Amino acid sequence: MYRYKYLINNTMNEHSITDIKLSDYTYELPDERIAKFPLTERDQSKLQVYHQGEITHTQFYQITDYLPQGSLLVFNNTKVIPARIHFQKPTGATIQIFLLHPIAPTAVINLAMEVSESSIWECMIGNKKRFKKNDILQRTLQVNGNEVVVSAKLANEEQNHVELSWQNLSNDAPILFVDLIQSLGEIPLPPYLNRETESSDYETYQTVYSEKKGAVAAPTAGLHFTEQVLQKLQQAGFKQDFLTLHVGAGTFQPIKVENIVEHRMHNEQIVFSRKNLQTLLQHEGPIIPVGTTSMRALESLYWFGVKLGKGDSDFLIEKLYPYHHTETLPSRQESFATILNFMESNDIEELTGETEIFIFPGYQFKVCRGIVTNYHQPESTLVLLIAALIGEDWRKVYQEAMEKDYRFLSYGDSSLLLP
Repeated sequence: MYRYKYLINNTMNEHSITDIKLSDYTYELPDERIAKFPLTERDQSKLQVYHQGEITHTQFYQITDYLPQGSLLVFNNTKVIPARIHFQKPTGATIQIFLLHPIAPTAVINLAMEVSESSIWECMIGNKKRFKKNDILQRTLQVNGNEVVVSAKLANEEQNHVELSWQNLSNDAPILFVDLIQSLGEIPLPPYLNRETESSDYETYQTVYSEKKGAVAAPTAGLHFTEQVLQKLQQAGFKQDFLTLHVGAGTFQPIKVENIVEHRMHNEQIVFSRKNLQTLLQHEGPIIPVGTTSMRALESLYWFGVKLGKGDSDFLIEKLYPYHHTETLPSRQESFATILNFMESNDIEELTGETEIFIFPGYQFKVCRGIVTNYHQPESTLVLLIAALIGEDWRKVYQEAMEKDYRFLSYGDSSLLLP
């Protein structure tokens, strides 16, 4: 098995990562432990609380009793779009198009939702060998009471870019992509659920606070929250903030290389408002992300502040960027202040960036002091992230979950991890 040696230098210490083996981050997950359907009541799920090595078992609706006093919970308010589309050729062959990222006329997901007439997306294409270069696939459907014809063709065969175009046959009113996709596509469930999407999934596979359409997978740590739990958190004095990270299909991508840093990390789009920065700057207590997506977004935001401090305003956090520093690094407040000053100086209300940050053991957390999260697949980037946060105790947490009959993965039970 491959052994990887990597040197990290930062203000806190000089840490040598050695012997990172993918096989060290696996566990046996029987299929029957994967929750194929959600519970009837979201907040009735089990909750395992890990606090500095000690473990407590409770239920999710009691999470307010275990959060650190003065915590700010940061939620991801992305909303899953029906990103799986089926077309049928005249020959009878079915072509499946899975939307990943918009390419043109804009790569900004929030803006891509408002496009009318045509859009190009990077896709995964099922049965691609039957989708020829000059093929034009078509469907006619009803969108908000209008008869609409939709066409799909390959815009770039090598890069799996598909151009979708649509025409309103009923009148001249423009049809926005966000409305089109609601009628055209279906909610894409994670592949490990190994079942067809059901009508109930359109509600249960969304968080109750989902708002910004554009994800192709749900930020599942948030599925346990109900309006009642959110209200209880507020009454208990826990602050809440909402950012956007549009979860991509790459979140399910297993690591297939022996050298984990050769794993091609998925790129995800993040959106922060000026209000987000102000809230983060004003808060002095612990910041607890709800889910790995919120954690990735917050830690990426810190590193964008580092880049800005060096005069680099390109908001792209490469997967190993955090591990390349020998200089003294700013505090989280200093980093966030740099970003806020940049936004104010340039009259920017909302900042859109991209991150492929790879958080694995040895990573020095700059923002997050814990996490609310589900239980993740063996040998996944998300298990590596959990191990980065709580060290070797990740094994104890997962073993406890197995022994206490917890439900695993997207529709499964929850944990609150506080190192």
